[in-house]
Amino acid sequence: MSNPAFEFDHIHIMSQSPKDSANWYVQMFGAEIVADTVARGAPQIFLEIGGKTLIIRGQRPGEAPTAAREIQPYADYSSHNAWGADHFGFIYHGDLRAFCDELRAKGVRFPVALKEGGGGDCCVMSQHPTASVSN
Repeated sequence: MSNPAFEFDHIHIMSQSPKDSANWYVQMFGAEIVADTVARGAPQIFLEIGGKTLIIRGQRPGEAPTAAREIQPYADYSSHNAWGADHFGFIYHGDLRAFCDELRAKGVRFPVALKEGGGGDCCVMSQHPTASVSN
């Protein structure tokens, strides 16, 4: 049984261009920007998406972030092949193939082919090296 004292709060992403990244989630997924702030010397934008909070922040003074690895396809899975967060997932209620086609038309890259069956369809997409998103 999970610990009832804990509740999921947010996903926090670092981005070279927080405003562009936030706008990508607004345009592609209908996220809503609920706060645009500065924290510890860096822009920090709060979005609501699917009832959850996504925070995108910029570089803080003294940080020297390295580029994220691109996701790579393997025989029957995909991976960044690095320790740390690999991706985060959403459940899409509707025609996932049609939704992916809409996103593709908006310039979204799908580095791994859509996987169908096995308990649900799955797609992995990326905007730029900021994050990979799966469904």
